[in-house]
Amino acid sequence: MTTTARPQVASAPVGGVAPKPVLLLDVVGLTPRALKDMPRLRELAEKGSSATLGTVLPAVTCSVQSTILTATLPSEHGVVGNGWFFRDLGEIMFWRQPNSLVEGEKLWDTLRSAYPDAKVANVCWWYAMGMDVDTVVTPRPVYHADGRKSPDCYTRPTRLRDELTEALGEFPLFQYWGPTAAIASSRWIVEATRRIMPHHDLTMAYVPHLDYDLQRFGPRSPQASAAAAELDAVLAPLLDDAARFGVEVVVLSEYGITEVDRPVHLNRVLRRAGLLEVHTQEGMEYLDPWASPAFAVADHQVAHVYVKDVGRLEEVRTLLEATPGVEQVLDREAQAAQGLDHARSGDLVVVAEARAWFTYYYWLEDARAPDFARGVEIHRKPGYDPAELFFDPADKTAKARAGLSLVRKKVGLRYSMKVVPLDARWVKGSHGRLPEDAADGPVLITSTPGRLRETVAATEVRDVVLRAAGVEVALTH
Repeated sequence: MTTTARPQVASAPVGGVAPKPVLLLDVVGLTPRALKDMPRLRELAEKGSSATLGTVLPAVTCSVQSTILTATLPSEHGVVGNGWFFRDLGEIMFWRQPNSLVEGEKLWDTLRSAYPDAKVANVCWWYAMGMDVDTVVTPRPVYHADGRKSPDCYTRPTRLRDELTEALGEFPLFQYWGPTAAIASSRWIVEATRRIMPHHDLTMAYVPHLDYDLQRFGPRSPQASAAAAELDAVLAPLLDDAARFGVEVVVLSEYGITEVDRPVHLNRVLRRAGLLEVHTQEGMEYLDPWASPAFAVADHQVAHVYVKDVGRLEEVRTLLEATPGVEQVLDREAQAAQGLDHARSGDLVVVAEARAWFTYYYWLEDARAPDFARGVEIHRKPGYDPAELFFDPADKTAKARAGLSLVRKKVGLRYSMKVVPLDARWVKGSHGRLPEDAADGPVLITSTPGRLRETVAATEVRDVVLRAAGVEVALTH
C-alpha cells in the first residue's frame, strides 16, 4: 500500500519568478516489458532516471490519476474507481468528468502557491470539466437530438477547439475507444500537446494507445509489441520539442496490464443467490440497484459491492469468497488498510485472482440483455466493459453492419452500432489489482538524472513534479 505524503511548499521557490517548464505525460499501460519495444522512451529512462511506481488499489485510470494530482489515497480524494454507485442518486455511473468529484488540493494549486502566475494545461487527463487550469482539451462528443453521436472535443479557451480541428482534423473519437480504437487518437493528442506545451509551465497529457491491443490480445502478444513501437514513434516529436524548449519530461503509467483468461460474473452469482434484482422493459433486463439487496460495480479486476441490509453483509461476503476467481473480499477495516475506505466505496470490495477479471453482466440469458450491451455505451453500462474493444469475433457480419451504420450516420440517419460481443472470453489483458511482477507494473521516468529513488509511491509523484518545476517541497507523513 502506498502511504500519503503531503507536500509542504517552501516560502521561497528555487526557480525565481517563473517555474521551470514540465511535461507530465501519462502513457497508459507503460511497463518495463513494454519499454523493450520503445527505444525512444527507453533512452529517456537511461539518460534520465526511472523508478517503479507504487500504484494504488484500484489500479485504474481515475483513481490513480487523482492520487497523483492530490498526493492522497482514494480514502481522501474519493475517486474509488472509474465509476461507483452514487448513493444519493441511486445510480451507477462511470466516466464522469466534473473535477469537483476529486476532493483535496490539486497539483496546480500547490504549484501556484509558489508561482501564482504559473500556466497549466490539461490535454485529456480525466475530470477535466471545471478544472481550474488555463487550458483544457478533452473528448466531448456531440449528442444530437435524434440520437446520433458525432466526434468532437471540449476546449478552454473555446477558440482552441476550432484551432485544433483546423490543424489536426476532428478529434478521432471512434479511435479513442471501441472496436476501431487505434493510434490515430494518441497521435492527435500528441500533436495537440505539441502546440500547447510551449505556452505553459506545466502541461499534462494522457496518451491511451497501449490500453487497446494489450487488453485485446494480452501484454505478451505480438500485437502488444507492435503497439508499443508504434506509440514510441508517435511520441518522439513531442520528446524532441521538450528537449529543444528545455522542458523536463515526467512520464508515468497508472497501471500495468497483465494476462487474463478468466472472466468472473459477480452479478450473476449474486442474482442466482436471490440478492440482485432486475426490471424488464420490452424483453430487456436492467439492473435495479434500488431494489437489489446486493450488486457489484465491476471495474476491471476490482469490484465495489453495495449491500442494502447490513444484516446480510456476512452472507454476501461468504458467497463472494467462495466464488472461483475471487482472491480477496475487503470489508471496511481491510479497505482502510489499502487507503480505500471512503463513503463512495462498496460495503465490500472484491479483488480478482491474478488471471481473472470482473464483468458487469447480470442477465442470465443473452436474449434478455439490454440493447446497450452490444454497443459502445460507456455511460450507460453499470460497469466497465473491455469487450467494447472488439467487433464480435463470432459474428461474421459485425464489421459489415458497422460499416452500414456509418453510412447511415453520414447521411444524417439514426443508427445503432450493435457489434460488441457478449462473450467476455475474448479479453486477454486486464488491470486493477496491485502488480505481482515489476515487469508488468507501472513505471515513472524523468529526463533528469538522479531525480528518482528505486521506487516512488503514487502519492509522491506530485512532489516529483513540483521539484522538477523548481518548487522546494518537504515531505511529511
